[in-house]
Amino acid sequence: MSRRTDAWRANWPSRRDYRGLTTFWRGDLLAGLTVGIVALPLALGFGVASGVGARAGVITAIIAGIVAAVFGGSHVQVSGPTGAMAVVLVPIVAHDGVAAVSSVALIAGVIVILMGRLGLGRAIQFVPWTVLEGFTLGIATTITLQQIPLIAGLSQGHGSSVVDATWNALRAATWRTSTPTVVLAAVVVAIMLVWPRVSRRIPGSIIAVIVATVVSLVAHFSVPTLSGLPRSFPSPRVPHLTWSVVQHLSGPALAVAVLAALESLLSARVADAMAGTDHCNDRREMYGQGLANVAAGLFGGMPTTGAIARTAVNVKSGARSRVAALVHSLVIFVVILAATPLVSRIPLAVLGGVLAVTAARMVNRANVRRIVRAHPTEALVWALTALMTVVVNLITAIEVGLAVASLLALRAMILGSGAVQEDLAEHHDGPVDELELLREQIAIVRFDGALFFGAAPRFADVVENVGRVRVVILRFRGLSVLDASGAELLARMVEDFRVRGVVVIIKGMSSAHRRLFTEISDDGLIDDHFFDDLPAAITHARLHVQRAALTTEDPTA
Repeated sequence: MSRRTDAWRANWPSRRDYRGLTTFWRGDLLAGLTVGIVALPLALGFGVASGVGARAGVITAIIAGIVAAVFGGSHVQVSGPTGAMAVVLVPIVAHDGVAAVSSVALIAGVIVILMGRLGLGRAIQFVPWTVLEGFTLGIATTITLQQIPLIAGLSQGHGSSVVDATWNALRAATWRTSTPTVVLAAVVVAIMLVWPRVSRRIPGSIIAVIVATVVSLVAHFSVPTLSGLPRSFPSPRVPHLTWSVVQHLSGPALAVAVLAALESLLSARVADAMAGTDHCNDRREMYGQGLANVAAGLFGGMPTTGAIARTAVNVKSGARSRVAALVHSLVIFVVILAATPLVSRIPLAVLGGVLAVTAARMVNRANVRRIVRAHPTEALVWALTALMTVVVNLITAIEVGLAVASLLALRAMILGSGAVQEDLAEHHDGPVDELELLREQIAIVRFDGALFFGAAPRFADVVENVGRVRVVILRFRGLSVLDASGAELLARMVEDFRVRGVVVIIKGMSSAHRRLFTEISDDGLIDDHFFDDLPAAITHARLHVQRAALTTEDPTA
C-alpha cells in the first residue's frame, strides 16, 4: 500500500519540485522574464493562425502555462499554443466554429489524463535517438523559417506551409520595407552572439530586445510591431457539453490529445537533454498537460502542448526549476493588464531575430556530426525526419521516421541472422580416429540472430547444406528471437530431417522458444531430444551413431 502511495505522490506536485530554489531563483526569474517576452507574440500569432483569435492564444499561454508548470513532469518545460496545434485546429474551426475549440480542449485534456493513467507516455522511450535529433533539427528549421516574414518586414507569413510562406515573404520583400527590419534583426543576432562574453547572468535576449526596440524608436523605423493585445481576462466557464456533442467532437479531440501528448513528451525529452536535468516523468507530464488543456478549455482558450521554442529559450536563458515557467505566464498576465502600450512598440522583426538565434542553438552540432559519421542509414533517418517535420508536420515526421528506422532495423536484424555449420573438431575431446568417423555421422548447425518471418529464408537452406549424416545438432545459443513463422520453419526442418532418417537434437533453446516450438510442432517431434549442454548433446548423438552402427553390423540387434 505504501508503494502505491509513493508512486501516486511521485506523479503530483511536492516540495521536491523546488529543491535548490534559494540558490538559483534569480536565474529562474530572468529566464521566466525572457521567455515571457518571447512567448507573448507567439501566443498571439498561433491564436490568430488557428482561427481562434489572439485573445484565446494569450489566455492559453497564461492559464495552461501555469497549470502545466505546476503539475507537469519536466522542470524546465514551457507550455502554450504551438504551431503544430494551430495547424490541427484550423479544420476544426472551419467545420465546427470557434466555440467548439474550448470543448475540444476540455475533452482532449481528459483523454490525455487517461493516456497518462494507462502509462502510454512510456511509448516515447521507443522513439530512436536519430528520430529525436531529426525532429529537433526540423523544429529548429521550422522556427527559423517562420521568422523570415517578420525579418522581411511583414506582420505575418502567408502560405499553405511554412516553406510556402517563406517563399512568398521573400518574393514580397522590397528594399524599402525590408532594410529596417533586417537591420533590427541583425542587431539582435549580433548582441545575442556577443553578450555571453560580457555577462552570463543577464540573458542576451532581453538586452537585444531592449536595444533593438530603442534603435527602432530613435531611428523612427516604420516597421510592424506587436498589436492586438487583449486588455481583459475571462472568468472560467464550463462549455455546453451533451453526449451528442462529445460524440461529435471525440474524433478531433482524440487527434488533439495525441498531438498534445506526443509533442509535449518529445519537447520534454529534448529539453532534458539541453538542460542536463533529471529525466522527465512521462506519466506526470501527461497528467499536467491534460489538466492544462482542461483549464484552457474552461477559460475559453485553445488546446496546448509543451512548446519546444519557448522551452529552448527557457533553458538557454538559465532556467533550473518550474518557477521560470510560472514567471513566464505571470509576465504575460502583467503585460496584458498593465504594459500593453509599451510592449506593443516592440518590432516583430526583433522577436524574429531572438527566435532565429534560439532555433540555431537548439541543434546540437556534436550530435549531428556523430549521426553523419555513424552510418548512412542513421543519417537517412535523421535527415528524413527533419525534412518531413519542415515540409509536412510533426506527427507525419515521427511516423515516417519510426517506419524507416524500423525497416532499417529489421534489415539489419535479417542480415545478422542465419545458420552456420560448425566443425565437430571444435567440440570433440576424444580420439582422433573417432573424430573422423563422427564427422561423417554428426553435424552441428549453429543458429544466430533472429529466426522470424523476415529472416526465415536465410535459414531455409540449412537442410540442403547438411550432408548425409545420421544426427544433426541444432545449436540455438545465439538465437535471440523466434516467432511463429520461424517456429513453423523449424518444425518443417525437423520433419524433413526425420523423413531422411536423421535424428535431430536441439541444444540451448530457451524455455519460451521451446514452448512456442512445441505448440507449432503439434505432433511432439523431438520431446526427448532437448539439451542445455553441448557436450551432453554430442554424447547423446554419439550413442545414436553407435546404435546405428550396431544395427548395420547385426540387423537382428
